Amino acid sequence: MSTAIFIDGGHGTTGIEIGDRLAGRPELSLIALEEKDRRDAGARRDALNAADIVILCLPDDAAREAVSLIDNDHTRVIDASTAHRVADGWTYGFPELEPGHREKLANSRFVANPGCWPTGFLALVRPLVLAGLLPADWPVTVSGASGYSGGGKAMIAEYEGEAGVPTAFRPYGLSLAHKHVPEMTRYSGLTHPPLFAPAVADAYRGMIVEVPLQLRAMPGAPSVADIQAALAAAYAGSPLVGVASLEESASLTQVALEHVGATDRLALFVFGNADSGQARLVAALDNLGKGAAGAAVQNLNILAGLPETAGLRL
Repeated sequence: MSTAIFIDGGHGTTGIEIGDRLAGRPELSLIALEEKDRRDAGARRDALNAADIVILCLPDDAAREAVSLIDNDHTRVIDASTAHRVADGWTYGFPELEPGHREKLANSRFVANPGCWPTGFLALVRPLVLAGLLPADWPVTVSGASGYSGGGKAMIAEYEGEAGVPTAFRPYGLSLAHKHVPEMTRYSGLTHPPLFAPAVADAYRGMIVEVPLQLRAMPGAPSVADIQAALAAAYAGSPLVGVASLEESASLTQVALEHVGATDRLALFVFGNADSGQARLVAALDNLGKGAAGAAVQNLNILAGLPETAGLRL
């Protein structure tokens, strides 16, 4: 018996990527609406309630509305918007967050897909907090750059329009109140919000997330090897998250925005200088892969009791 799936908002950037990953999978059956019915509340209600699992690829308010249209007690929801990432009753959809979290996800009805930036940030920071290497009250900074597809249709049109964008690199989130900060703070275990300094690059997809650390100033002055070992232990055996050895990292002179390509993998690196007592922790991922569609499909597989990497791009 197949699992019925409805992607509400399936014709947006993330929805299309999810659909591609679900195509040709006989264990799943996709519920689709005619174009004329996509904005019809009654048709959407029927589809939402007919599905075993719903994936919401909608703006925040529309995602909340979609949840309100579900009037049964069994349809499970994966929300790719920001609407429910720190909401009560929702499980954060980052299976690798900490030991036991994958099992918590498998038993959840409501799952909030992580943001792309928090995925890279949490992958680097959460294991260090759990290991006691990074104090919960430490002043943490996170920066990097993302492909412009992360800004949705409006930003894609801005970059790909006739006028284009007259810069290759554009910092944003300058109010220091970005919508990703609450989930970064809550799920990292930090006491204070990290200083988040994101930028968008003139590239369609891909992203680099970086957390610099002054190791010599931290309690216990952990070494670069301590940091790498903690990350390697946290993701040992992971099919999607890889941690470079110190030797592998030392052989690199740069990490490209497109390092993992259009895949659902997440690559982590620890670059350090023992003499200065400094380290740069770097996560490379596809903002539309592990940062969005790949994460949603990974969560769907876990909810449905299917192989976790089924349909994913490895």
